[in-house]
Amino acid sequence: MDFNVRKLASDAGIFFSRAVQFTEEKLGQAEKTELDAHFENLQSRADCTKNWTEKIYRQTEVLLQPNPGARIEEFLYEKLDRKVPPRATNGEILGQYMLEAAKEFGAETPYGSTLIQVGDCQRRLGGAEREFLQSSSISFLTPLRNFLEGDWRTISKERRLLENRRLDLDACKARLKKAKAAEAKAAAVPDFQETRPRNYVLSASASAAEHELRVAQSEFDRQAEVTRLLLEGISSTHVNHLRCLCEFVEAQAVYYKQCHQYMQELQREMGSSSGDVPSAVPPLNSQTPLETDALQIEEVQPPASGTRNAKVLYDYDAADSSELSLRADELITVYTVPGMDSDWLIGEKGNQKGKVPVTYLELLS
Repeated sequence: MDFNVRKLASDAGIFFSRAVQFTEEKLGQAEKTELDAHFENLQSRADCTKNWTEKIYRQTEVLLQPNPGARIEEFLYEKLDRKVPPRATNGEILGQYMLEAAKEFGAETPYGSTLIQVGDCQRRLGGAEREFLQSSSISFLTPLRNFLEGDWRTISKERRLLENRRLDLDACKARLKKAKAAEAKAAAVPDFQETRPRNYVLSASASAAEHELRVAQSEFDRQAEVTRLLLEGISSTHVNHLRCLCEFVEAQAVYYKQCHQYMQELQREMGSSSGDVPSAVPPLNSQTPLETDALQIEEVQPPASGTRNAKVLYDYDAADSSELSLRADELITVYTVPGMDSDWLIGEKGNQKGKVPVTYLELLS
């Protein structure tokens, strides 16, 4: 392989010069060219945009695909420039299982027919979810990723180049300062014949340092302008990301609206077929016996006959407002109401009323 030795030596010299300048700046032994406040604000805003875009992007990935293994698989397919194979959503898989179970149990049975209804709804919900994931990935995730992998990399590259130009500029300033100091020192020496060649060399060295400084200043200014234009473009990035965010919200609204519609249709279907459901199974939106008792406890009137006295055997703390707390050896009045669970009675003591467990009582004649 043919190496350009001169170029390698030049690059090594530049790298060494930058390293020396950087080290001396850190040690406080060299001056550093500071960028103006506007440029610093642009850099700070750009860094803030990058950091939060990265966090939002990662968390949106988790929202759309909670399975880390699936995310890694999709990442590998993208890096290999291969199309990600279609993957059924969890809702679609659940719906398929329910439909297959209905075939085994019998589609004509109450359970089987309900499985068919719910399974079909789950499949539609899963399909809506898949459409939402695809839409969100295209309209929201892709622009964020393009910024992080495209625009931000370009900005980072130009900023690194600007920092190198800044180090070169400050190194040239340091060399010129040293050359000027040496020239001034030599000028202070009596003008003997033997010092004239040395003065000439020092003057030439200062002139060369001035030329290098002008070149370095020009390159630094040009690179600063390029970097500034890129950093000011962050405002356009915000506008683009705002548009993408609005599209993401719209996709979410459409998805949740579809889900709500499918669930309402399922409830209507199951409500219309509730006559086929065995009486032991409460229909949708019905109240459980305990909930019914809790709502009607204040309206229960003791029957004209059938009330009995009871002695409390153990302390009992009410679980909710429909029950009555008891203390051992208390005497209370109890009675039952139609449709009430046989393990419970309505108990009264004073102006308090509530359900009490039969096992905590000794019924008196």
